[in-house]
Amino acid sequence: MAVQTVATTTDSADSVDLGPASGLSCRECGERFALGPIFACEACFGPLEVAYDLPSGDPEALRKRIESGPENIWRYAPLLPVPADVASKPNLNPGFTKLVQADNLARELGVTGGLWVKDDSGNPTHSFKDRVVAQAIEAARAFGFTTLSCSSTGNLAGAVGAAAARAGFRSCVFIPHDLEQGKVVMAAVYGGELVGIEGNYDDVNRFCSELIGDPVGEGWGFVNVNLRPYYAEGSKTLAYEICEQLGWRLPDQIVIPIASGSQLTKIDKGLQELIKLGLVEDRPYKIFGAQAEGCSPVSVAFKAGHDVVRPQKPDTIAKSLAIGNPADGPYVLDICRRTGGAVEDVTDEEIVDAIKLLARTEGIFTETAGGTTLGVAKKLIEAGVIDPALTTVVVNTGDGLKTLDAVAPTTGMSAVIRPNLDSFREAGLV
Repeated sequence: MAVQTVATTTDSADSVDLGPASGLSCRECGERFALGPIFACEACFGPLEVAYDLPSGDPEALRKRIESGPENIWRYAPLLPVPADVASKPNLNPGFTKLVQADNLARELGVTGGLWVKDDSGNPTHSFKDRVVAQAIEAARAFGFTTLSCSSTGNLAGAVGAAAARAGFRSCVFIPHDLEQGKVVMAAVYGGELVGIEGNYDDVNRFCSELIGDPVGEGWGFVNVNLRPYYAEGSKTLAYEICEQLGWRLPDQIVIPIASGSQLTKIDKGLQELIKLGLVEDRPYKIFGAQAEGCSPVSVAFKAGHDVVRPQKPDTIAKSLAIGNPADGPYVLDICRRTGGAVEDVTDEEIVDAIKLLARTEGIFTETAGGTTLGVAKKLIEAGVIDPALTTVVVNTGDGLKTLDAVAPTTGMSAVIRPNLDSFREAGLV
């Protein structure tokens, strides 16, 4: 892979204001780089991530500063790669979504230690992708990009389109040609360019990598490629919010869906930062990863005890998780093993059952990714891998209205009757 060097209107790295972000660091060899639109290490080609000069001093003062901030992800601006005045700029301002205490679901699953659903369907475009795109927008501004782009399995395309419209960027996003119609419409409605690529997500991602290296891509910020180190940091805010909403404490167990694996790795990074800053008590927690059986390369590697994740060709209704060659797969394995967690997968039928279970018990209609996560949580609870006596959080990343086709064949009207009481009684509804 060639390391990308893109010309921008920024004069130098010194003129970039991304708050506490101090540079980029290679996750493999530790090499440091100045802040810029690069994503791979020049020394070893490993992935880069943002390094920080985090706040020091009294944790209680920092807690109060966060709690007095806006009710969105910018309350955590002192811990993110964004300028201090980020809340005043045109942005969709996602985050601080509900942490739902799921007592009905807990009773159904036999959980006694407390069960919560972090419901990110409440974001502006109804998925967690609004968090990561909000971060990428700020990096795009800092580096002088004029067009915002991405490769997407659906939710990211909508998030980029909406955020670009709000922030005054041109957008051009790329998706597999056979995505769910709801996600296609939602991505297209914001007025940017939406391009279908014949193939799966991995084909789309390869095309975008080629476009970045071509002169036609100059001035383009690809949120999940050349802006990926900044974009990925948005997932940390899920960890921050969960802990704050639990009363500034770590959950004992958390179940997270795996697509590229970035969300899971950044949630762990966020938890570790909170511990380092003294905002939460340092104690053990377990992280569990969830995949669909039809695209489960990380789960397969975990169960086999492998460190290498072998790519798969996706074949599942959980299209938002259908990344056959997940970039962060090896790091997911490390985290789940380090914390004493696991990676598991479920069938498409189990995904649909879990979608209906969450809707029936808690009134939350999740998309197929959330069905995957809850399905895995249920499977691991029944197997005794997740301890029902401990605090457990399940992450719901999107809204079920985006994946109606998954449940439509087995969901519908209870009866069709004539407009009179006799017909109502004959239908056996009383």
